[in-house]
Amino acid sequence: MLDDGHAFPPVRLRAATLPGHIDRWPVGPRLAKLLKELRSRLNARIGHERDTQPWRRQLGLSAEDALAAGHSVPSVVNDIVHGALKTTLHTCVRAPTRTELMRARALPTTGSTDGLTWYGQLDAYWVAHYDVYRRLGLAHYRHEDADQLGLLAELARSTGWWWPGEGRCVMAERPTEIHTEPLPGAFHGELRLHRDDGPAVRFADGTRVHVMHGTHVPDWVITAPTVDRIHAETNIEVRRSAIERIGWGAYIEQAGLRPVATTGDPGSDLHLYDVPFLWAEQK
Repeated sequence: MLDDGHAFPPVRLRAATLPGHIDRWPVGPRLAKLLKELRSRLNARIGHERDTQPWRRQLGLSAEDALAAGHSVPSVVNDIVHGALKTTLHTCVRAPTRTELMRARALPTTGSTDGLTWYGQLDAYWVAHYDVYRRLGLAHYRHEDADQLGLLAELARSTGWWWPGEGRCVMAERPTEIHTEPLPGAFHGELRLHRDDGPAVRFADGTRVHVMHGTHVPDWVITAPTVDRIHAETNIEVRRSAIERIGWGAYIEQAGLRPVATTGDPGSDLHLYDVPFLWAEQK
């Protein structure tokens, strides 16, 4: 990460204030414009077909069964490749990792520095989306566009976050550890971050991200959950994760909760406890 203590000078870039000719733009916005134009050309080649309601969520079909049922090849590819990878990389991995890194390192963010942020390996979901069309012979790209896509694929294989600048390019190391579990209800191998005995993501410089079943949590939830810390926590998902970490039975006993009612069907009783404090009143 950025361990030298130097920060990018803050500037706010707006289209109206950029120089008229793209060659005079800063590197970040210039690269972003070129990338947007590349994706537009690639979308034109593949038809950019996207179902508003993906077939697998409607029917729960495998790829083979969906094709046999008459669903188009592009719709199946979009869901298996783009949809599945986006769920894993963009939603389940990038979001909690980005939150932790921004908090711990004050990393530069898009639109607030002299460079725009790219996500390296975590951009693989959209890079692979175009690449699989080429590999399957479903689309043929111009030579120049194929070369640019190849460079983006190489970046996804080689780096983590990266920031282009004038005469410099900051590239972050990829994590040394990533721990995951299957995403419940997934059809195509989607994963989410999870580890209940240590950090789900670890970087070589010691930066760590703690996640339980996809929920980004403070390190104390994993390393030292206590009833007092649980009662002081205002985030309901963090509280739930901490209780699950020590076990519901142990939590009820340690918190001294008093049972007030039991209901439910035989073998699946629901127990209601009196909670002697109000989380809703916490600030």
